[in-house]
Amino acid sequence: MYMKTDRRKYELKKRAERQDETRQRIVEATVALHEELGPAQTSISAIAERAGVGRPTVYRHFPDERALFTACTTHYHARHRPPDPTGWRRIADPEKRIRTGLLEIYRWYRETERMMTVAARDLAQLPGLAEVLEPQRAWLSEAYAILTDGWPAPFADTLRAVVGHALAFATWRSLARDFGLPDQTVTDLMTALVVSAARRGVPAPANGAIVAT
Repeated sequence: MYMKTDRRKYELKKRAERQDETRQRIVEATVALHEELGPAQTSISAIAERAGVGRPTVYRHFPDERALFTACTTHYHARHRPPDPTGWRRIADPEKRIRTGLLEIYRWYRETERMMTVAARDLAQLPGLAEVLEPQRAWLSEAYAILTDGWPAPFADTLRAVVGHALAFATWRSLARDFGLPDQTVTDLMTALVVSAARRGVPAPANGAIVAT
């Protein structure tokens, strides 16, 4: 009696482990294909082939697009964690704060560039993907709020626009990828632009320092 019960528990455990392994293969296959081709160009057949399973198995684990996108986004961000903006709140000097925040964000953009590029390209075609990426937009909104706080800006609207521009993935990609600038240089340029907006656009003196007026 006890031996049969133990055997049954063992079989159920092994079956659950196999299911978890299959699910993980499907997720990893999907993430790889999304990065290579983009979400809009990734078919269930391609996912099944890459994962070594049949199409019905993919649907059994992920019955709809949203479930698959959610699992893949969670898996991807676990491996490529975005910077935590809450630590920036402890930096009292807004210039130092935005320099720190931008450099961390730009380094993350470089790490995730391929996925960010194809996801941005395919968003309009995939409403489900836009919903799944809402936490990422919330994260960026939090970063924006923290990095626009504390500036003695006479032109607040201009400052907010410039910070938003500095945070945009497209801004980083243009300077870092299209023109080959290192992340530190992009950070320095965007920080100088924000400081200029906060201080009525006062140009830097010859020695490169930016002074308040």
